Amino acid sequence: MGVSTRTYARQRGVSHVAVWKAAKAGRIPLEPDGTIDPAKADAVWDQTTDPAKSKIKPEKLKPIPEAAIGSVRETLMEQGLPSGGNVSFVQARTAHEIAKAHLARLKLQERKGELVDRAKASALVFRLAREERDAWANWPARTSALMAAALGVDAHTMQTLLETHVAAHLSTLAEIKPDFR
Repeated sequence: MGVSTRTYARQRGVSHVAVWKAAKAGRIPLEPDGTIDPAKADAVWDQTTDPAKSKIKPEKLKPIPEAAIGSVRETLMEQGLPSGGNVSFVQARTAHEIAKAHLARLKLQERKGELVDRAKASALVFRLAREERDAWANWPARTSALMAAALGVDAHTMQTLLETHVAAHLSTLAEIKPDFR
């Protein structure tokens, strides 16, 4: 025969409502007479209870990797929230919720078509720049005869001169490096 819900709650250091809810949810076993075997309940309680909702002593918790703590601090600092010293579970939960909100916002923007795929945009810009370069490189051959006739000069000389200046200008443009931030 076990102990009552209230007795077990006092032994466990939680409210009797928490014990009642855990028993109702099947997180702790009840004896056939409705009482609780403390040894069985303690073993199951630790495995099935959310640490955010329990009063487990910190020394019983697993160590948290420093990378995870750094990530929490970064997220909190980006939002202008304090993150000095030790990171509490509440701060970690806050950082997690902030990250989930950012991810949800990005997914929404993606579905609305407000976000651009960086790889596709880079490929498109590259293709457009190449097409423009090719158009400028071919321009002297198309227009030099018309310009030479209008000016009364040799068409071949005009084409050679235009190709030289267009190539120089295109090489200057090729030296411009984009700043992707």
